[in-house]
Amino acid sequence: MASLKRPPGPRPLNPLTNILAFGKDFCGFLHGLRQQYGDLVYFKVGGRHMYFVCDAELTRQVLVLQHRNFTKSRGLELVGKVLLGQGLLTSEGEVHRRQRKMMQPAFHGQAITGYGQVMVDYTQEMCRGWEPGSVYDMASEMMHVTMNVVGKCLFDADVRKEAAEIGHALDDAMNLFAHLANPLAPLMLKLPLPQTRKMMSARGRIDKTINRIIEERMADPERHEDLLQMLLDAVDEEDGTKMSMQQVRDEVVTLFLAGHETTANALTWTLYLLSQHAEVRERFHAEVDSVLGGRPATAADMRSLPYTRQVFAESMRLYPPAHAFGRKNLEPFELGGYTVPAESTILFSPFAMHRHERYWPEPERFDPDRWASGEQVDDRPKHCYIPFGGGPRTCIGEPFAWMEGVLILASIAQQWQLDLEPGHVVETQPLITLRPRYGMRMVVTPRDSATIARQPQAVAH
Repeated sequence: MASLKRPPGPRPLNPLTNILAFGKDFCGFLHGLRQQYGDLVYFKVGGRHMYFVCDAELTRQVLVLQHRNFTKSRGLELVGKVLLGQGLLTSEGEVHRRQRKMMQPAFHGQAITGYGQVMVDYTQEMCRGWEPGSVYDMASEMMHVTMNVVGKCLFDADVRKEAAEIGHALDDAMNLFAHLANPLAPLMLKLPLPQTRKMMSARGRIDKTINRIIEERMADPERHEDLLQMLLDAVDEEDGTKMSMQQVRDEVVTLFLAGHETTANALTWTLYLLSQHAEVRERFHAEVDSVLGGRPATAADMRSLPYTRQVFAESMRLYPPAHAFGRKNLEPFELGGYTVPAESTILFSPFAMHRHERYWPEPERFDPDRWASGEQVDDRPKHCYIPFGGGPRTCIGEPFAWMEGVLILASIAQQWQLDLEPGHVVETQPLITLRPRYGMRMVVTPRDSATIARQPQAVAH
């Protein structure tokens, strides 16, 4: 029988201490806990029992071996209630299994290959709009291009005219989601507070676009080969029923938001890291030039761009878009020699795990060669790298995200060199995803006249 004592961790006398630390710098707080207390840490936030796991094997035990004992954490339950409904990200049990099985074909094989052209076309359109020597916020640019890609690839919908307005609504929603980590969030959502009204307004704007997409499709006699058509046509194998319009709405909203927000952030941090590491950027540009030779990239080029993929992988190691996630256990279970009571929150932090020196020598160093084939990669535990989660609930869009990241990076690099605007402050902002707090203002220079010299380096916090 495992000991009933708690793992090591902070025991503040003031109950507000952890709440304040939790909200002020979530990534830094968890990373600091691991460094101070070890790979399994216990602490309380507003009466909730939290078990923070930062070990590859313990992570595998929860996400893979014992996954049936867990549901999503309370924070994500509230996200579902406020914005996403019962989509794939927030649904549980049999509903989740059925929905995932039905949607899986849209993210593999020939379907993914067919999306490559759209990814490249929209990126080229974005690049044609840039003026040499001008400064653009790459956080905003990447949000717009990935939003356009998801809208077209998954729903055959053109959202370019609405991208800016949707982006503002999404910013409002993401900034206010931080309030959902507050232990008083369920009560706050019932009160007519300014932040609650603003969040509901953001949901209304996003719903307006999603409902338009669904209504236009239902009125269109032409048959489409995309995910939305699959959702509308899907029939439950057991009872022969179709998905309700509410279910369709929830899945479309989930994929539309999650499908572009995470990749946009991953791309933004990758462009930043490339601007700070001249040798890596030169090697990346050389691969793109050699493989593509000036022609547009295609899905068939994925295997020929291994270093580009390595750059993207290493960026997601240092700045994982989904920087933290949690699970809630239904029954007591043993973990690392401790008994975890039912209804506890098990926290995971890709941000902290990806900086664990046991798995990553010189963890703060940006080194795409960590991902070159060989013993270094083969010997690394699978669950020490979890930008897409793990187990049966691994992100369904992972293949889509890898292709989108590589093809967009290659398409930008063909034409432009990007450098951080002098004086721009780079700082992380851990909301639901890991955003740059002040955006990412970068100077664009045509490659044929680009200066490859190392630029002054900024320091990320």
